[in-house]
Amino acid sequence: MKTLLLATLLLALSGCAADGRLDWQALNPAPGQCPKPTPEQELSLSLADDMANDGRLHASLANLEGLPDNLVQVRLRKARVLRQLGRNEAEPLYRGLLGTCMAAEGEHGLGQLAAARGDNGLAMSHLQRAARLAPTDDKIRNDLGVVYLNQLRMDDARFEFLTAMELKQSDNLAAANMVTLLIYQDNWKQAADLVTRANLTPEQVSDAQARADKLKNGGKVVATIDTPAMPVK
Repeated sequence: MKTLLLATLLLALSGCAADGRLDWQALNPAPGQCPKPTPEQELSLSLADDMANDGRLHASLANLEGLPDNLVQVRLRKARVLRQLGRNEAEPLYRGLLGTCMAAEGEHGLGQLAAARGDNGLAMSHLQRAARLAPTDDKIRNDLGVVYLNQLRMDDARFEFLTAMELKQSDNLAAANMVTLLIYQDNWKQAADLVTRANLTPEQVSDAQARADKLKNGGKVVATIDTPAMPVK
């Protein structure tokens, strides 16, 4: 019996599951303040962010591979890059963030994955939980609005887009999504006013009209935030 208890204790301390896979729960920091990376790790994370923002996703991932997986900041960035690359490994990484200091980001990523698969019901559940965990995150509110838009829940979509627009006035993606909603409702005057106020480009307006036409024909809109970079926490 003592031998069995010792083996169980050692397994828990090792952070590995019985099948040899990494046990995220054993490594996860509790909800609250995330552990701060070292200055060297912060530099590497910043470099990986710059590469991802430049569209160099494979290079970004390669840089992240050199950082310890017990850092939630590393796992989140890997999940975002892998999602953009269409890799299945993104989902377990997002799930590994649930119950940690980055639970909202985990729910957000799982919602984005579900929305990309066309499962708007599951996406809504994840994004609603994300919004409860991080109510002032404009990206989450925008993406929840897109899911509501796909479900033709126009009042709910409008509320989320307006919230996202007010939370971050410098980012006009939520405004472009709101224009999609207004065009869908044939509210051209309000759409035109918003285009002017938000300084939308002709390309953004054309895309918004195309998405509105797709909705009218029974299609779905995918207009989620896709920027993996984030401040180091």
